[in-house]
Amino acid sequence: MESPSTVKQPDQEDPKKERTDGEPGENKEEEERPQVMDNGTTVVSDCKQMASESSVSYTLGKEFFLIAGHEICIRESLDSYGALVWPGAVALSQFLENNRQQVNFLDKAVLEIGAGTGLLSIVASLLGAWVTATDLPEILPNLTFNLSRNSKGRCRYTPQVTALTWGHDLEKDFPSTSCHYDYVLAADVVYHHNYLEELLATMHHFCKPGSGTTLMWANKVRFQSDLKFTERFKSCFDTTLMTELKEGDVMIYKATARE
Repeated sequence: MESPSTVKQPDQEDPKKERTDGEPGENKEEEERPQVMDNGTTVVSDCKQMASESSVSYTLGKEFFLIAGHEICIRESLDSYGALVWPGAVALSQFLENNRQQVNFLDKAVLEIGAGTGLLSIVASLLGAWVTATDLPEILPNLTFNLSRNSKGRCRYTPQVTALTWGHDLEKDFPSTSCHYDYVLAADVVYHHNYLEELLATMHHFCKPGSGTTLMWANKVRFQSDLKFTERFKSCFDTTLMTELKEGDVMIYKATARE
């Protein structure tokens, strides 16, 4: 593994520090107040109350998970694809939790591309990684909110958030000489969009031959183009199918660059 100095290292947190949900200055009283829907149904927004009943539960604009021994509350939005939790992120998060000896994140540098709501980056942080979560600039406010809410006082390192547009200014913004990651994570980044070539170029940039970087990719198969991308992916990387969840058509791959 590269020396921590080769990656912008997050601040290490005090594990005894009391957890604080939400951003500084946020009105927590407003956040935790039950919401009354048009049909008279009361929706409870408190994370602990909801998450204690089930590993995954749902309410308006939020999803709740119990992963890596922690309750995780994710704020969603219908404004964009990047503001929703997708099946690949849930599947890969649970895989990482259940296979810690096989994929050990403790003190590892981890980059997530297309982080969306941040669930996968949060889980990686809880598993002890130095995490950098990336997505388009317009996705970052909600991503930052979720990471802050779910990592404060819980994680070994404070996760970082930065903008990354697939295929654009990669060497300028993430120079190969100084940005090295042990793992790159990607979940449900392949769907019906026009940037598959840029996505593959981004994967190549961070997983170059000789880098020692491992790519973990989880995706739900939805379109024929997904299968075509998978074949191209396999031709570019040495890949291993780690698991296939037939009930959700989600496949999880582990890959390294071909020498």
